[in-house]
Amino acid sequence: MIVVKVGGSAGVNLDAVCQDVAELARGGLSPARLVLVHGGSHETNEISQKLGHAPRFVTSVSGHVSRYTDRETLDIFAMVVAGRVNTLLVEQLQRLHVNALGLSGVDGRLLLAKRKSTLRVVENGKTVVLRGDYSGQIETVNASLLQLLLGAGYTPVVAPLAVSPEGEALNVDGDRAAGAIGAALHADTVVILSNVAGLLRNFPDESSLISRVPLGRAEEYMERYAQGRMKKKVLGAIEALQKGAGRVIIADGRVEHPISRALAGHGTVIAPDATVAGSLEGSESAVESEQ
Repeated sequence: MIVVKVGGSAGVNLDAVCQDVAELARGGLSPARLVLVHGGSHETNEISQKLGHAPRFVTSVSGHVSRYTDRETLDIFAMVVAGRVNTLLVEQLQRLHVNALGLSGVDGRLLLAKRKSTLRVVENGKTVVLRGDYSGQIETVNASLLQLLLGAGYTPVVAPLAVSPEGEALNVDGDRAAGAIGAALHADTVVILSNVAGLLRNFPDESSLISRVPLGRAEEYMERYAQGRMKKKVLGAIEALQKGAGRVIIADGRVEHPISRALAGHGTVIAPDATVAGSLEGSESAVESEQ
């Protein structure tokens, strides 16, 4: 079982991602083994600007960057991500003879989340409280729904919206959503594709790629090296591994065959300590070289 998250940032090659999904299926990877989770932040930003409701990003007291989601922003996000982006991805996969089925975390209560109605963020060096936010933290995944679709031969394409116990639609982080889905399905691998090569020791120098990180040191690496949105990707990886996924690979989504390259180990592989240590014997890129 593979869960793939493709980011919504500028530069990510969605054509190559879809082509790779199709080629993996033709090469023997059953559609019953892949779930695609996607973002749409770049397009959401562009549409928000055009509609006169500029996007607002905030930094939590723990240093994580996220979109402040008031009700109007939620409406735009749902329209763009769960609507346009999701539908066009499904269309592209259908053209490649992949029987994709689009849904968001609201559908069938796929992603049940607790609403964070207030946010503690840092602005201009001061901690402030923002209210009226429609974002959430995923608490449960309806894995049986995904298994039902996978068993029927569909490839689920999931937009990162969730639903609260009260039935409210909520914006949730796509990387953490992919991690939660991967954990719930006990995925062998969760691949997080972005517009960088992986976790970089000296951002933005891509020659400083950190190729392997043991789970036991992942939080340390997140604090030391992750910049901006990369913090959420590493956090999603940690959560996925702690709750049942086998390994997480943060990899380059700008290249040809991005999923295949990631599965071959290109990018930053985060895995249980023994797994990583075993894969690094004799490697010059071993994390032990930093100690």
